[in-house]
Amino acid sequence: MAKEKKSFFEKLTGSVRMDNSKLIADEEEELAKNETAWTEDEEDKEGELTVDVYQTNDTIVIKAMIAGVRPEDLDISITRDLVTIKGKREDERISREDDYFMRELYWGSFSRTITLPEEIDVDDAEAVEKHGLLILKLPKLDKKRQSKLKVRTI
Repeated sequence: MAKEKKSFFEKLTGSVRMDNSKLIADEEEELAKNETAWTEDEEDKEGELTVDVYQTNDTIVIKAMIAGVRPEDLDISITRDLVTIKGKREDERISREDDYFMRELYWGSFSRTITLPEEIDVDDAEAVEKHGLLILKLPKLDKKRQSKLKVRTI
């Protein structure tokens, strides 16, 4: 095996010449591993629901786009200071994967937990869906409200 003559740059820096075909093959193999790991992670990952949260004088309102989600596939849990919305959007699979030019819509499970800025009255909360928009109306607890308590004798 004949020894190749080092270039001026190799002599100057002390670097070693590599076979480009081996280097390219190694890079392609590493990219394939990373892509496989990335797609596996994405399949297991749950999507995060986007929301708008605002308040009026007596209500906290949460809005979220849930188009394509059946009401029975939606789970909304509320406490006095926390709201969790979970659901699943099913893909109809009308076309083969190879027939798509673009795939930007999210299909699969999603969730979102929102910490509320004030406590709410859980019993009077309501949820409505209108044209794919989920609207939660959460009445605020009136902590300043006072009432008179009568003492009974037994």
